[in-house]
Amino acid sequence: MSGRAFGWQETVAPMLSLFASASTLLCCALPALLVTLGLGATLAGLVVSAPWLVALSAHKGPLFAGSGLLLVAALLLHARAARRPCPAGAAKARACARVRRFAGTLLGVSALLWAVGGFFAFLAARLLV
Repeated sequence: MSGRAFGWQETVAPMLSLFASASTLLCCALPALLVTLGLGATLAGLVVSAPWLVALSAHKGPLFAGSGLLLVAALLLHARAARRPCPAGAAKARACARVRRFAGTLLGVSALLWAVGGFFAFLAARLLV
């Protein structure tokens, strides 16, 4: 192992997966939630102020596939990094353990957001019919 206590596998990869998972919420879960709550006018205002949401919704298949691949890659990198030992120094070992816990939590949140977005994007409309 190199002299670094922790690297991009513990920090950048989980954050990229969270960003990708959040985009699935914006494209699919947020519009469905607003319509379900009877806030169609709010959704219309949101689409007017952020027209890129329509483009995200139109390409939800590739969006979910890409974000799912990022999430799987981040999970694999996290598992690989978790097998590496933390530094021997007490302060560095605590920091290493804290970053790994944070990365694991971030990955869990990412997976949850991805699943919620996927439910609203692909299953909710079929269940309501």
